[in-house]
Amino acid sequence: MSGTVIAVNSNSAYSFTKPTRPSIRLLTGLGVEGDVHAGTTVRHRSRVAQDPTQPNLRQVHLMHEELFTEVADHGFAVYPGDLGENITTSGLDLLALPVGTLLRIGSDAVVEVTGLRNPCIQIDRFQPGLLKQLVHHDAAGALVRKAGIMSVVVSGGEVRPGDSIAAELPPRPWKALDRV
Repeated sequence: MSGTVIAVNSNSAYSFTKPTRPSIRLLTGLGVEGDVHAGTTVRHRSRVAQDPTQPNLRQVHLMHEELFTEVADHGFAVYPGDLGENITTSGLDLLALPVGTLLRIGSDAVVEVTGLRNPCIQIDRFQPGLLKQLVHHDAAGALVRKAGIMSVVVSGGEVRPGDSIAAELPPRPWKALDRV
């Protein structure tokens, strides 16, 4: 299983969106260099309010570009970085990966998948009605989250648009992704 990096995004200030950059540097055990969400403990405001000592399982947020096409069919215009992801991908079904999958990105960087992003009301503040496209119940009544995956940095390195992504699945039995 493989894919490609379409865009990389980071922001040193709390903001819903993240500007697109020519490259980002992943730092082992921390996240994206200079990004407000980098650190060993939680950085998302709601998580910090609950318990600031929690480990940061959301160091790097990846989102699949195919989602942008899907929501465009429903009248929404979304581009890389708009939903706050650090790495926008193409060609890899991120949501189907199990917890513990290693993603080798470019020549050096490796992230470990920790779970799903749990989309929040800020998405509707960005574009009213978009949240229903990213979180809904399927025909069987199961909750479906489509706002990308979260990961931690196992091995640092520079990441640029055009870099390859190779997925290395963990040993079975696999644990399905859940929100982190």
